[in-house]
Amino acid sequence: MSDTATTTTCPECGGRLNASGDETVCGDCGLVVRADRIDRGPEWRSFDDGDNRKRTGAPLTHSRHDRGLSTEIGYGADGRLTGRKRRQLSRMRREHNRSKIASKTERNQVYAFTEIRRMVADQSLPESVKEQACTLFRSAQKEDLLRGRSLEGFAAATVYAACRVDTVSRTVDEMVDVSRASRDEFKAAYGALNTELGLPVGPIDPREYLPRFASRLGLDAEVERRARELAQRAQENGIVGGRDPSGFAAGCLYAAGREFDAGVTQSEAADVAGVSPVTLRSAYHDLTA
Repeated sequence: MSDTATTTTCPECGGRLNASGDETVCGDCGLVVRADRIDRGPEWRSFDDGDNRKRTGAPLTHSRHDRGLSTEIGYGADGRLTGRKRRQLSRMRREHNRSKIASKTERNQVYAFTEIRRMVADQSLPESVKEQACTLFRSAQKEDLLRGRSLEGFAAATVYAACRVDTVSRTVDEMVDVSRASRDEFKAAYGALNTELGLPVGPIDPREYLPRFASRLGLDAEVERRARELAQRAQENGIVGGRDPSGFAAGCLYAAGREFDAGVTQSEAADVAGVSPVTLRSAYHDLTA
């Protein structure tokens, strides 16, 4: 950095320096001491009243077939137009919407992404799951995995796969219940995704299921806390391996409920996890052995 970058007086006459725009000028002799071409003001501008800092549209997203780059013909001016102009604008808007979907691939994406967004909202899943699910669907399309399989099944499978990758606890029954696909369609789509795309999925920690299952069973916080301790101890002892994590979580809640006399039955705990009472009893016996 030069000496003129830190000096406060004019190097020629010793006068006082004044910052004017992107230049530093001597107030006595007019010498331009330095020029800073970097605009240090806000990187936005607004022609509206108020402090509106929006300078671009919405961010790019994988949950739209066009990544969110499409434009819309708004409705704000319709009330000020004559009948003929309004009908013309309506026709333009209709043709514009049709032109946004140029191929069957994009049409399938529009339908599948709508399904994915609906299921993500229904299950209160995070935004990252939605983005990951739509990315998986694009990859499945690129690998031609959709041929002969249902779009609804792949939409549900991608959401479930994204949950598994992000270690978000959701059961197969929960995904099938909110999807428009049958269980067989879901299993076929998920099998194709897992086999062909090599998803980095691993077993979900049973403790991830405990808060939701405890809430559905109406159990107290102390019961959930005890169930978490049982699941932690079982994991340390190597009991969890090879088991359905949701069924094992239900078994932990049932065992904790028995200790605190919470009144939860085996069938209730098994139903909330979507497993059979036999699976729950097996987990319970291993926990209490």
